[in-house]
Amino acid sequence: MSAAADPRTARNARWLGRSDAWQQLETPALCIDLAALEYNIEHLARWARGAGVGLRPHVKTHKCQAIARLQRAAGALGVCAATLAEAEQMVVAEVGSVLLTSPVVGAAKLQRLQALHAARPGQLLAVVDTPAAVAELAALAASTGRPLGVLLEHHAGQRRSGCETRAELGELAAAVARSPQLVLRGVQHYFGHLQHVADPAQRRTQVLAAAAELRDHLAALRAEGVALEIVSGGGTGTLLAAAEAGVYTELQAGSYVFMDAQYEDVLGEDTMLEFHPALYVAARVTSVQSAAARGCVTLDAGQKALSIDPPGPRLRGGGAARGSYAFFGDEHGRWLLPAGAPVPARGARVDLTPGHCDPTVVLHDAYHVFRGGELVAIWPVDARGY
Repeated sequence: MSAAADPRTARNARWLGRSDAWQQLETPALCIDLAALEYNIEHLARWARGAGVGLRPHVKTHKCQAIARLQRAAGALGVCAATLAEAEQMVVAEVGSVLLTSPVVGAAKLQRLQALHAARPGQLLAVVDTPAAVAELAALAASTGRPLGVLLEHHAGQRRSGCETRAELGELAAAVARSPQLVLRGVQHYFGHLQHVADPAQRRTQVLAAAAELRDHLAALRAEGVALEIVSGGGTGTLLAAAEAGVYTELQAGSYVFMDAQYEDVLGEDTMLEFHPALYVAARVTSVQSAAARGCVTLDAGQKALSIDPPGPRLRGGGAARGSYAFFGDEHGRWLLPAGAPVPARGARVDLTPGHCDPTVVLHDAYHVFRGGELVAIWPVDARGY
């Protein structure tokens, strides 16, 4: 169901422009602190300019045209998309070139990719990691009569997809060169498995080691006359080390726009890139029965409103002194009260920072955008699905 067709979203829209919207909102509701969002977008854009590296934010985090446009306006050279649905929405949004970071497989999706490339030639970049993928994309581009830009994918240690060796990269580059319908633009080297390494020193060491291997591979390819304009990689948890490596021309950070409990833990000691929590789920107390005996009250936000990934949701702006959250089923959560704390009233509002922002966002149709206590906009989560 689209945000426009969601009756609850339409009802919440009644409170646009009102300072009491915070109290009136139907819950659970996905919310944005606009001041924090704007700060995060401007902060990273300014840092990237100073570091001399391009920024291609990953929209898999927010799946929202409005946010992608803010990122573009702040200086992003384009965006990344993890799914074809995301790419379709971002190409339409005209937010610069769109890099589809995952391989496209299957006749139905290849037809969608063909239609997208035909409609908006020059806006789309795709990754290839096998000769079979090269052949499929070459046939797709030939059918449109317009060349398609591609990046070779190197696995970067995660081995989810991508070439394993320098020889494989060379063979793949040669396959692209033999396909006049394709234009080799560069290499993708994303290490998702390093984004949440807890120890900052260990995370930096592993990023620099992966980047050093890539540097050797790039040198070998360039010595053979392979032109590589783009080297795309990095992420929110590895921004500093990736920039330090001096290999990447652009960074693919995504979660920085919102932050979540996972990244609060990972970047807690990182004062050079201090982002503000901008995303939260508004919930309400639905039951206080036996609260004193149980030490908790029930909320209306459970696994259908919040990702269950560890470390789990946290009370926004709270901490141990205000208690903690625990899942209580599909539709419910528990607010665990500190010892001696007063029991909140039935209907009391509780705001929760997600443990993991990306899979929380995909559970909702729309963002309720607040500046202070005023509801200033409702943005659809445009790019859900695949």
